[in-house]
Amino acid sequence: MKLLTDITPLREHPAFRRLWLGSMLSQTGSSMTNFALTLQVWDMTRSTAAVGGLGVATLVPMLLIALPGGTLADTFDRRKLILVMTTCQTAVSGLLFAQALIGPGPAGLWLLYALEAASSAIGAINAPARRALIPGLVGKEQLAPAMALNRIVFQTMMIAGPALGGVIASVSGVKGCYLVDAVTFAGSFYGVGRLPAMPPKRTRDRTQGKLALSLEGLSFIRRSQVLAGAFIADVSATFFALPLSLFPAINAERFGGDPRILGLMPAAIGVGGMITAVLAGPVRHVSRQGLAMLASVGVWGLSFAVFAVAPWLWLTLLALAMAGAADTYTVVFRGVIVQTVTPDEFLGRVNAADYVVGAGGGQLGSLEAGLVGSLTTPVISALSGGLLTIAAAIALGAALPGFRRYRAPVPAAEPRPAEPAVAPAKPVAAASTPAPASTPPASR
Repeated sequence: MKLLTDITPLREHPAFRRLWLGSMLSQTGSSMTNFALTLQVWDMTRSTAAVGGLGVATLVPMLLIALPGGTLADTFDRRKLILVMTTCQTAVSGLLFAQALIGPGPAGLWLLYALEAASSAIGAINAPARRALIPGLVGKEQLAPAMALNRIVFQTMMIAGPALGGVIASVSGVKGCYLVDAVTFAGSFYGVGRLPAMPPKRTRDRTQGKLALSLEGLSFIRRSQVLAGAFIADVSATFFALPLSLFPAINAERFGGDPRILGLMPAAIGVGGMITAVLAGPVRHVSRQGLAMLASVGVWGLSFAVFAVAPWLWLTLLALAMAGAADTYTVVFRGVIVQTVTPDEFLGRVNAADYVVGAGGGQLGSLEAGLVGSLTTPVISALSGGLLTIAAAIALGAALPGFRRYRAPVPAAEPRPAEPAVAPAKPVAAASTPAPASTPPASR
């Protein structure tokens, strides 16, 4: 059994390789912006609740836009949709740089919330379109290694983004982070620009409105205990045990508020996740994916419980690395389940729900942790969240036996899709890595 992640999708599919490299660059820049926003709000307010408010600014437009955005990905050319949304995301990063350069003005905190909300709305359309492309390029037989490779991009972002953000913020302030983010969107354009047209496979039924199509997608998820279980397991993990809004307060209390140490906290989650993403070769051989996902959620909760009470920096970072390691397996298993169980005609809408689960659960968790931390203490908030996550994983396994017992189907051999040198007359599907550019680094 190979220990290292299979790189066949990168080697055999040039379009996937370009998207992988371009997304790594652009997502690292976006991670720096997420770090800078958290730091800027904390510096302005010294309030964990205000930092958690970034979660509200992200979550509300996400909930309103994501499912209609998934419907767009199932009814329009996905390449054009991605290019338009990437352009809009670049503009938002430019506005963040401008406000940091000249000052936020009287609007202050509310301006930052508004820009984060705009970025979230754009990402809620962009990300489902990107995720819906993966099976069409690499084929289902290479889906598990492709998801693991996508996770390497995410973990690179988690490590490099906050760490570089901490260094740049200590030298030039948050404006430096915003400027670098705007520049790195060139990577996203590089990855998408050479793709052929990618209309959906199914011709749109013109008698159905977008609302009916969105409801059709929700109905499909509701009927599948496997999909519902995967989504609920992830939401319970991120809602109870994702205390990003507590990081500034815990850093100030234990380590004197050093911005470099604050940058190391999310980076430690990235290091742990990177290790398991690189060593994810055995994942393709796991058949009980639902049970494996529940076990990973339990380890995630335990890790944050240890983080809550860790008195030393090394143990704090080790606990966060353990959480990141468990998170990679949770997300890879969830992603493979989503892409395997869902037919192509529903991929945009189901991936929209997946995006809300991964990013929205984190925003709710950040808000919940900040509010509980304000009412009690940051330590109590992080500790109780970790323990509740463990309890939720056990309860979910008992309540949804279909999810717990789910076994991945053995993929049939499929012919490898060829990438034409020029845009073909008949559109060919292609893939991208999931890249919600302005969701927090913990977006899953």
